[in-house]
Amino acid sequence: MERLPQGMRRLAVQLRTSLPVKDLWSVLTDYEALSEFIPNLSRSTLLARKGSLVTLSQIGSQQLLGLKFSASVQLELTEHRPEGLLQFRMLKGDFRRFEGCWRLQAVPDATLLLYDLTVQGCLGMPVALIEQRLRTDLTENLLAVEKEAIRRRSL
Repeated sequence: MERLPQGMRRLAVQLRTSLPVKDLWSVLTDYEALSEFIPNLSRSTLLARKGSLVTLSQIGSQQLLGLKFSASVQLELTEHRPEGLLQFRMLKGDFRRFEGCWRLQAVPDATLLLYDLTVQGCLGMPVALIEQRLRTDLTENLLAVEKEAIRRRSL
């Protein structure tokens, strides 16, 4: 986790897995199903696709200090399949900034799955609270992607 100016945070987490890139890519780009296995993602809707450019609407919700908090974003994603890169940026939503990427890299005997996120909350959004929650969520998200890819392989 990196603290940037104006309350921005950059978080990155990486998972090493035995699953092949193609299986993980298939899970990450199954946009309509993401809310079925990503914790705290209530809804993920594919709004448009034009070649490798995708527009999604997503709503995340969770309990913070006993209060239900939800945030919505409209994301533009660019799929760079040969490079194993899925870049995203917020077009509009409940953050001042929300952008990053998923990166898949085949290495000897494994695949590295990286999630990199730069986020800046809106005014009145306590940065420390978001930071702690995101730190936990990013790890859970990677593990959920891996678990879903394993589940799909066994079908």
